[in-house]
Amino acid sequence: MTKEEVLQQLYGYASFRPGQAELIDATLAGRDVFGIMPTGAGKSVCYQIPALMLPGITLVVSPLISLMKDQVTALNQTGIHAAYLNSSLTQGQYQTALRNLIQGRYKIVYVAPERLLTESFLWAASQIEISMVSVDEAHCISQWGQDFRPSYLKIPDFVEQLQVRPVVSAFTATATAEVREDIAAI
Repeated sequence: MTKEEVLQQLYGYASFRPGQAELIDATLAGRDVFGIMPTGAGKSVCYQIPALMLPGITLVVSPLISLMKDQVTALNQTGIHAAYLNSSLTQGQYQTALRNLIQGRYKIVYVAPERLLTESFLWAASQIEISMVSVDEAHCISQWGQDFRPSYLKIPDFVEQLQVRPVVSAFTATATAEVREDIAAI
């Protein structure tokens, strides 16, 4: 299926918004990407479409529990198996989600940055093929960003521990020059 067919069939749109196709093409070509797009411009399409077209699983690092829940609900409603791993899950729910991840039941998994370097998540990640790590709300990487999250600085440590380096994509709505530099440095 082409990216245009995925866009049409899953999202119901006839064409991409400015910048989306270029970011998707670069990701599918195996290049890391950094997209700055206004709120509502369709950043999630830029990582969800490649996630569906790449062979393995895509991990989406996201800081917002409510956003994770909304994205996973929307994906599951369209028939795309997705899950989230964050502090809103009980220990039992978290372990079940990890088992399902290892069994290949999900194509896209949203994960809180604080979970990446936990022993259980690192073990699960070592058992699967990860095609892409996508960083949503990437401004959280920067101490200059309005929502700085120190655990975002550990994303490179997580990626380095993977057996095969996946494509890395990062997206945010706004970024000053300082924030862009911090994100690019990661």
